[in-house]
Amino acid sequence: MKIDEIRKLLEEDLKNIHNLKDLNELRIKYLGKKGLITELNSEIKNIPNEEKKNFGQQVNSIRLLFQENYDNLKNKLEEAELNSKLASEAIDISLPSSRIPIGSPNILEKLIEEVEDVFMSMGYDVVDGPEIEEDKYNFEMLNIPKGHPARDAQDTFYLESEEILLRSQTSPVQVRTMLKGKGEVPIRVICPGKTYRRDDDDATHSHQFMQIEGLLVDKDISLSDLKGTIDVVIKKLFGKDIETRFRPSYYQFTEPSVEVDISCFNCRGKGCNICKNTGWITVAGAGIVHPNVLRMSGYDPDIWSGFAFGFGAERMAMLKYDINDLRVFYNTDLREVKIFDRKEFESND
Repeated sequence: MKIDEIRKLLEEDLKNIHNLKDLNELRIKYLGKKGLITELNSEIKNIPNEEKKNFGQQVNSIRLLFQENYDNLKNKLEEAELNSKLASEAIDISLPSSRIPIGSPNILEKLIEEVEDVFMSMGYDVVDGPEIEEDKYNFEMLNIPKGHPARDAQDTFYLESEEILLRSQTSPVQVRTMLKGKGEVPIRVICPGKTYRRDDDDATHSHQFMQIEGLLVDKDISLSDLKGTIDVVIKKLFGKDIETRFRPSYYQFTEPSVEVDISCFNCRGKGCNICKNTGWITVAGAGIVHPNVLRMSGYDPDIWSGFAFGFGAERMAMLKYDINDLRVFYNTDLREVKIFDRKEFESND
């Protein structure tokens, strides 16, 4: 078939293309392995040398004609197909939607975020560490050597051997932070995180709980610095009129050590069931970092001093939001936690 005949046939075929299937069949007819335009290339060997150039130009011309029309039709047909599909799948957005139930923000995370915001405003960093910890960091470098009765009291979860365990406190994070400081830089950090101890789960106990610990290492640090820091946090969480007090206590990693009490926000010191008629509620343990802990972490206790504190996030949240069962924090029953949605939190701030 001559080039002019193919050109006329192509013009007629283009008029009969109505969808993408027709267009694909047209492509095969002209550019397939045995297509009309493809076969023109095989005929060039039979063309006299002086006519080959002109013949090649005519073949290229009809190929370009086909490609230009093919591309235009393809774009138009694809657009029409898409518009048809969109029209058939249209959603009537004027119809009322069905309500999708949503959860509530985690109560503990909300409290921890509050505490983090307060400490970051005072220049503290928020750091974390591994929950599977080495005995060295969890006990020994905190002045709790092997055989110390405190290890039995904490009922630790050991893994495979007594050298690897689930951390019973977030204090190992403080040790790791001091080691990174190499005894040369001041430290201001808080270490919120999950901890584990052997305990029976009930309304006031859990085998896992969230702890928020803090550490400051600098020069000339005293209990008054600790008292002022704790006071700022307590007033932020429970109100500006809440007072704090220290009572002597004992911890292996601090000396002196104190228990931190706050004035009862419920009875204002008069005595009630929340404060057990004492007017005060114990919320944390704290103290001045023990010289042995500083020394083992590379800080010279003759130059450096510091304070550390720790309290349970669950206990603080139970007090702040009047929750009487610790298990509320860990279940997914929306009937129990729905009152602690974002608006409720914001209104309590």
